[in-house]
Amino acid sequence: MASSAAEHDSDDGMDELMDKFKSHSYSNAFKQDNWEEEFDKIPMFMKKAPEEIDPHQYPELACLQAMIHDEDRSPEEQAKSLKNEGNAFFQEKNYKKAIVAYTAGLKKKCDDQDLSTVLLTNRAAAHFHLGNMRSALNDAAAAKKIRPDHLKALIRGAQCCIELRNFSEAVQWCDEGLKVYPADKKLQDLRASADKHKRAAERDARKAKVKEKKLHGEKEALLAAIKGRGIKLLQSVDDLSSKEVTGAQVSLDDQGSLHWPVLFLYPEHQQSDFVSAFCESSCFIDHLSVMFGEELPPWDVDRKYHPQNLQVRTCGIIEQCCHTWNIILLFCFSCGFFTPGIILDHRKSRYCVIIFVLFFFSYNSQLDRIVSPSSTHFISYFMINNSSTVF
Repeated sequence: MASSAAEHDSDDGMDELMDKFKSHSYSNAFKQDNWEEEFDKIPMFMKKAPEEIDPHQYPELACLQAMIHDEDRSPEEQAKSLKNEGNAFFQEKNYKKAIVAYTAGLKKKCDDQDLSTVLLTNRAAAHFHLGNMRSALNDAAAAKKIRPDHLKALIRGAQCCIELRNFSEAVQWCDEGLKVYPADKKLQDLRASADKHKRAAERDARKAKVKEKKLHGEKEALLAAIKGRGIKLLQSVDDLSSKEVTGAQVSLDDQGSLHWPVLFLYPEHQQSDFVSAFCESSCFIDHLSVMFGEELPPWDVDRKYHPQNLQVRTCGIIEQCCHTWNIILLFCFSCGFFTPGIILDHRKSRYCVIIFVLFFFSYNSQLDRIVSPSSTHFISYFMINNSSTVF
């Protein structure tokens, strides 16, 4: 009887409690429109850890993190927890966060040398996957300094050296490892690869040296030929280079003849022709007969530019177009020109054609009749009014 009364009282109390809950809404209840988002904030059910843990947004996760990194624990325990955290990030291929965790573990400066070595080799692996080869090599070297026989550190160091193309150093890393682990297949393969690349690099270096020596000899021969024509140069053979967009420059053929880049300008019609290799033994008439032969240029509407109507000029009229380029060139230098220029016009024109050699040399204003192979220098584009103009 008493038991029945007590049960009745209990039921009445529960009913009152349920009635109370019905009249009060639960403030932390999930809402129907965002319950999945709220559910994902619970650490146990998180699919992915947030980039930054905000205590206000993720209070439970912040609490767990504080427990993991409790400063009351020993440095070894904290470093081990950070190592495990870094390993979790590494497995997710989040190498940047893994590096942060391993670095935090190393900052604990624990006395466990094995743990410090693991943290260093793990961080080296994360750097390696990010392509930070120099940082990875530094960590591998630091780990090897603590534990010279650490296999992962030795392998990682060799891999980094190969990626950095330091093949000789890679062979040294492998040799150190093979002294301790002579049967390790990974070290054997790395050493074979490093030695192969080392030999190839040495062979390429020898070829490059031979090629450089050959090019230097060709430049020396070219400059000797230029000087042999009475032309003085201001700078050394190493400064002989073309600054012109076409890349054309004076060259020396197998017969010992010089070939000069020459530009023909026609101010009257604002046109030009470019001869990349004008042999010093060639005559002007050879080129002019081709340029103004049976098929005249389309811009010469009046048909005035015939070879028989053309005059070649420098400081005065050179009556014969059959002079060789070498004779014209020497004549120009004897007159003191830094950049030899030749004037070509037809006899009845108030204009002329300017022809000049593209030496790709600049001149020094303090030195007479000296050209310097340092930069492009040529006569500016302009017009000449009559045939008596001296140029």
